[in-house]
Amino acid sequence: MEARFVKMHGCGNDFIILDERAGPLGLTPSRVAALANRRTGIGCDQFIVIEASPGADAFMRIRNPDGTEAGACGNATRCVVSLLHAETGWRAQVIRTITGDLPSVVLEDGRVTVDMGQPRLHWQEVPLAHAADTLHLDVGENAMSDPAALSMGNPHATFFVDDLDAVAVEALGSRLEHASIFPESANIGFAQVLAPDRLRLRVWERGAGLTLACGSGACAALVNAVRRDLTGRRATVVVDGGELEIFWRDDGHVLMTGPVATAFHGTVDLGAFPA
Repeated sequence: MEARFVKMHGCGNDFIILDERAGPLGLTPSRVAALANRRTGIGCDQFIVIEASPGADAFMRIRNPDGTEAGACGNATRCVVSLLHAETGWRAQVIRTITGDLPSVVLEDGRVTVDMGQPRLHWQEVPLAHAADTLHLDVGENAMSDPAALSMGNPHATFFVDDLDAVAVEALGSRLEHASIFPESANIGFAQVLAPDRLRLRVWERGAGLTLACGSGACAALVNAVRRDLTGRRATVVVDGGELEIFWRDDGHVLMTGPVATAFHGTVDLGAFPA
């Protein structure tokens, strides 16, 4: 039951990555949750499994630390692309997820650019529980209100604030994640516009909590800022763990560029964790 894994991160958003291309490893949701536990397991923000996928370089399955499945993770995609590049030498990769294909390329400086696809802006695509204006959503608490919502493979709501340091991100995020308007819960982002080409962002991720970076959240923040006429279509998004470059192209696709880092390689006895 021993399996090899690699611990990687993108701007501090950290992942356990296992490879099931040679066959299944018995990674049930409960086992994933046990391995993701930072006290009694290995610990991670998301748990990633690489699987074989005809028509793509690999399929990437994403699970939150509670074992639930997520649709997209830009930071994890960069890590998987970097691993495949080291294995094959190919800079260009296509990573398949449950919400679509993510074409990616390893740059000369080691950073990775991921085409995160087009944001889904209609209320049914987010999804929301009922018809609503996704540019000005009627949800919030007290002075914290009026987010913009969209899907980048996962549902996101972005609140624009004047002073991010004054926002109780963990308290608000943990409650708003489960607001009734989000039938599948949502990632809750809090963004401060620093300049027309620069945002600061913190994201409470559904099923994971506050992370040092959220790639799809950074994409959502930039798109929502453009929709609100707050920034241009290209901006640096400053997260707690570093910086991501986001570009919302004229064709609607959102490109995310950022660094990749390997923390360590290891082996784990999967049989020591409950199935």
